Amino acid sequence: MKYEMILFDVDDTLFDFGKSEKSALQLAFDEFGLPTGAADYADQYKEISKELWRDLEQGLTSLPELGAERFRRLFLAQQLEIEADLFNARYLGYLGKEISLVDGAVEICEHLAGCRMAVITNGFNDVQKSRIGGSPLCNTFEQIITSEEAGCQKPERGIFDYAFSKLQITDKTKVLMVGDSLTSDIQGGINYGIDTCWFNPDAKENHSGVQPTYEIRRLTDLISLLE
Repeated sequence: MKYEMILFDVDDTLFDFGKSEKSALQLAFDEFGLPTGAADYADQYKEISKELWRDLEQGLTSLPELGAERFRRLFLAQQLEIEADLFNARYLGYLGKEISLVDGAVEICEHLAGCRMAVITNGFNDVQKSRIGGSPLCNTFEQIITSEEAGCQKPERGIFDYAFSKLQITDKTKVLMVGDSLTSDIQGGINYGIDTCWFNPDAKENHSGVQPTYEIRRLTDLISLLE
């Protein structure tokens, strides 16, 4: 096999973040006495969150700031008197217990058991490690590299420098980055000079100008691609 190390993104690559987010939001709003809150405010929350994650990729905000800020903006817009920092802490606590895997995640990781595998994620350290640790993928990865731990995020080169150091990798030609985000996972891999595989289950058109080395619709498509 050409690649000796496979680097996986987490959210919407191995784990279904949409399902996890929906459940965690519902539980958090329930705790704060707003049982219809997740349904009432989900669309606006997602827009706010998407904008802040985009800012994070561009280095315009930090992960700790992002956490509470998304809820601060939402509650301000909806005139809700809820402490954003506290709500964010409760939400992250619930999110860390959510384990919804993408179809094929277990199968592809079992198939690649003879290959070195690690995670590079822009997510929160405790949340991502809790989710992976409580899932069938708990013993799969040599390292779980988070942006919170590394102090920088994809697509910055720094998080890959950090990962390569932790994993003691020297040959970039033997490494493949697999992820769903063109602007984060794929651009990050390109910036670092490693091959990339865009996981695109919804067959989205790519108008970004970012060109992955490979593109797959199902995670299990990696089997034939790698062999």
